[in-house]
Amino acid sequence: MKKMIVTGVGLGVLATAAHAQSSVTLYGLLDAGVSYVNHAANATGGSSSKVKLDDGVIQGNRWGMRGTEDLGGGLSAIFTLEGGLSVANGASAQNGTLFGRQAYVGLSKSGVGSFTFGRQYSFSTDYVSKYAAGGLTIGNYAFRMNDVDQLTSSRINNAVKFASANFSGLTFGALYGFSNSTEFSGNPNTTDAGVTTLGSSRTISFGANYDGGPFGIGAAYTDISYPGASTPAFPITIANVNTFGNKDLRTIGVGARYSFGPAMVFGNWTNTRFEGLTGQDSHFNNYEIDGKYSFTPAMFAALAYTYSDLTGTATGKWNQFSSILDYALSKRTDVYALAIYQKASGSNNGVPVQAEIGSSSSFFGDSGSGSTNQVALRLGMRTRF
Repeated sequence: MKKMIVTGVGLGVLATAAHAQSSVTLYGLLDAGVSYVNHAANATGGSSSKVKLDDGVIQGNRWGMRGTEDLGGGLSAIFTLEGGLSVANGASAQNGTLFGRQAYVGLSKSGVGSFTFGRQYSFSTDYVSKYAAGGLTIGNYAFRMNDVDQLTSSRINNAVKFASANFSGLTFGALYGFSNSTEFSGNPNTTDAGVTTLGSSRTISFGANYDGGPFGIGAAYTDISYPGASTPAFPITIANVNTFGNKDLRTIGVGARYSFGPAMVFGNWTNTRFEGLTGQDSHFNNYEIDGKYSFTPAMFAALAYTYSDLTGTATGKWNQFSSILDYALSKRTDVYALAIYQKASGSNNGVPVQAEIGSSSSFFGDSGSGSTNQVALRLGMRTRF
């Protein structure tokens, strides 16, 4: 009897140890609220004020699973499956893809880094977004139009990615996204039957980041060839005037922050080049400066200014002011208020460029009205699990 008890206890200890070496975590985030915008496009082709329930604004709604299995010697198998969704109607985001935000599997080695395969973020999102108001404080309405510089929706299919371990604050990595095809016929963005062979889409991305106490700085480069056949989907339409990105989209960015007491200043610069199939070449420069102040551990305010300048085949300028007041009800739940203003100037072939608040993941004002300025206000809440 005594032997049976000892054996039973031993088996229980072994089972507990095995369980501790592997884990699967279910997690998610839900954001919803009421938004107001002026100069929204209406059915008659003009503009009207609009009030709507909008979700996934300060952060995109998501649910997912991440897992790890200890293989011994500091080596682990890892995976992440993450899907986007709409709280407003329960629909899947990312064009209905089940795990449209992330889906990857790979290996992680303590002191070295991780090597993963699947649908993954570029390093423009990993290393530059954290120094932008869109990624750090204010959310998607503060990102650039259609996420032209890849700071929020740069999810690359068929990607092989290495992300280093943390070496005294320094991290770095590289990503290659395969096209999984040799070529495609015709222009993927039009019905132009005269273009028979374009080439294959592929993505290259790499970057580095240093986070040392009050100071942080990061930089990244992402290049997507023939982006009309890749993810994220293109072409990009800016100001409802021109279409870019048929042949190549290349973006480079750098961001930094410095904290002192309850305050933080941060900012970034990005340059995105759009290369068309027939030689069009345009550059989109974004300059952003931001500030954040924590009144208490539960409440902070932030203000951001972004100047965007489009030159080349198409032209335009945008000035945007974005602000937030956020109050944490708990460690998981907060409420917030947003106020944003954007002014556009310039024209292409005599057509004025328009104000377009919001990123590709969440358009604020139903752009298309042709208005050169826009105001957006919002009250919302966010909870995590």
